[in-house]
Amino acid sequence: MIGVLTIIGLAFDGAGQLRSMQRADNLAAEAARTGGQSIDRAKAIEGGPKVIDQVAARAAVNSYLAATEVTASSVEFPVVGGETLVRVRVTVTYDRYMLGFFGFGNTVTVSGEATARALTEDP
Repeated sequence: MIGVLTIIGLAFDGAGQLRSMQRADNLAAEAARTGGQSIDRAKAIEGGPKVIDQVAARAAVNSYLAATEVTASSVEFPVVGGETLVRVRVTVTYDRYMLGFFGFGNTVTVSGEATARALTEDP
């Protein structure tokens, strides 16, 4: 009976952990896209290049994630090929329901990461 319950616990909590990993990736992607929309409007209006306003992008990322009750573990602005990108990493905690009874620990922390760039070309 204990073996059957352990297998059920592995399936149940394993699926929950996979959902948490997918949620972390999705939240990171959406937060990065939100940050990528924060361009320096003054430069863009003048006809200059569309570049990410890092202060506004960081605020947008944190605002988006605050609505989801998740915080960014890091927000970075790497430069690739002369273009500034926004990279977001988030951490999500999953509370195990069944495996905690068998000594596997009560929580698991998973992370997700995504990178976005400012839209620089007309569709």
